[in-house]
Amino acid sequence: MPAISSTGLRSLSLFSGGGGLDLGFERAGFDHVASYEIMEDAAATIVKARPDWQVFGGEDGDVRNVDWKKWRRKVDVLHGGPPCQPFSHAGRQRGALDPRDMWPQFVRATLEIMPAAFVGENVSALADSKFSEYVTANILAPLSERYTIAPVTVLHAGDFGVPQVRRRVFFVGFRSKVTARRYRSPEPTHCRPNSPSGDGRRRGLGVRAALGLPDIGFDDLSPTIRSTLNGPRNTTSILNSVSAKKKFEQLAIWPNGVAMTREMAHRFVAQNGHFRLSVPDVALIQGFPDGWPFVGATYMMLGQIGNAVPPPLGYQVARAVAAALAKAA
Repeated sequence: MPAISSTGLRSLSLFSGGGGLDLGFERAGFDHVASYEIMEDAAATIVKARPDWQVFGGEDGDVRNVDWKKWRRKVDVLHGGPPCQPFSHAGRQRGALDPRDMWPQFVRATLEIMPAAFVGENVSALADSKFSEYVTANILAPLSERYTIAPVTVLHAGDFGVPQVRRRVFFVGFRSKVTARRYRSPEPTHCRPNSPSGDGRRRGLGVRAALGLPDIGFDDLSPTIRSTLNGPRNTTSILNSVSAKKKFEQLAIWPNGVAMTREMAHRFVAQNGHFRLSVPDVALIQGFPDGWPFVGATYMMLGQIGNAVPPPLGYQVARAVAAALAKAA
């Protein structure tokens, strides 16, 4: 994510988590206005990483209690990823029946602030036919009264250099129809590790290469990192399926009992001799820069990572939005 000099565009973040989307927008040249995050440890992560940012955490970060009109004319792009549990398999896909569904709050914030553009993201399952009625009624219909919404797009993190299988859906809208016509969804920048290169794209790294591990004759993208905030608390396993377990075995990587630090991981070698992951390793697999200072217990750090938008993916979306807004200026 080469840092881009300030575009003069201002961004405000909702459901900021550990700062994945915030970091992507910052690197793309946006001036940070504020972050809202209800989990205190996650908000503390952003504060520790960016002490000069305005961060509302805990009760102050609860978007349900905010009068967003105070931010009107102070924000160019509103971005955020409402909790994905109502739409993920791990969260049982209850949609609007799930009290964690915060899309109505994202819509409310957008319509009260009226930024030039918005970016909302979530798990790719939200783009499935199962939720088509929900998406139309709760996201597209209310926002389309004031915004022109680009075609809903599912992007794969592996196409943008992230060494992991992870698909996210993006909703992007613009207050100006002219600007909306100029918007182009990001095109892949990388080929997958085991795919023929082409179109001038760089070859992405497999997870072993990304972690600097020895060549064992096989490498590939990591399976999707599971958020440890779904299901039983205090778990430090990032496994999300039986197939993921098999893939990690092929990669000779141990995904259970993730250690807080690399030193601790090296001290407790897995019984089968596979490489034991640490929190910094999992953060790298998600596309965070080395040294991003996650705060909290190990399971909380892993939860922040697993819930995050991979920063390189957010970066590419932010660049595309900035380009559309710049052309319209």
